[in-house]
Amino acid sequence: MNGISIVPFAAAHVRAVADIERACFAEPWTEDGLREELDNACARFLTAVDSGGAVAGYIGCHTVLDEGYIANVAVAPAFRRRGIGRALVQALLARSDDLAFVTLEVRASNAPAIALYAGCGFVPAGTRRRFYSHPTEDALLMTAYRKGE
Repeated sequence: MNGISIVPFAAAHVRAVADIERACFAEPWTEDGLREELDNACARFLTAVDSGGAVAGYIGCHTVLDEGYIANVAVAPAFRRRGIGRALVQALLARSDDLAFVTLEVRASNAPAIALYAGCGFVPAGTRRRFYSHPTEDALLMTAYRKGE
């Protein structure tokens, strides 16, 4: 991960994060939707940026009271296989000591992502049937307990 910094999500990152969304997801967030997160007091978004200022990836989390929900983790195709996804998850968890737990959904067939999340302390917590579309697939619900849960 040489030359990559994890920084708070900022207005300057919106367009690049939207590009990553389009490259990674069948139903991507729009630039307007991402821009709204900048003013959302319940949002914790972080961005991975290389030394030249290029956005390599991002993670977005929403909080309610002492609960966190990771909405997306995405790394630009050109930056994959460098540990950036793991660094983003770890950075978010390191900044979440005030939360009892952080949870996320992952496609049941996405073994690499499941392994990444397990390596960061997430454990299986359930299944959401037919959660994903394009294609339709179940989601594995995974949770990382933070406050001695």
